[in-house]
Amino acid sequence: MAIKGSAAELEKYLKGVDYPASKSDLISKARSNGAPSEVIDMINSLMEDHFNSPVDVAKAFGETH
Repeated sequence: MAIKGSAAELEKYLKGVDYPASKSDLISKARSNGAPSEVIDMINSLMEDHFNSPVDVAKAFGETH
C-alpha cells in the first residue's frame, strides 16, 4: 500500500535532477515531471536547502516526515 507523501512518491517526481541541487531546483524538476501540489509542499517542508544526492533528499524527507 502506497503511503501518500512517501519518499518513493517524492523520488518519482525528482527523476532527472542534476545534483548538487537546491530546493528550488527540486521544485522546478518536480513541477516539470507533473508533481501535484502535495509533492511541491513536501519539498518546501524539507529543512535543508541544498542537496548533494538523492540520498540527501531522502534523509531530509525522513527528518521532516
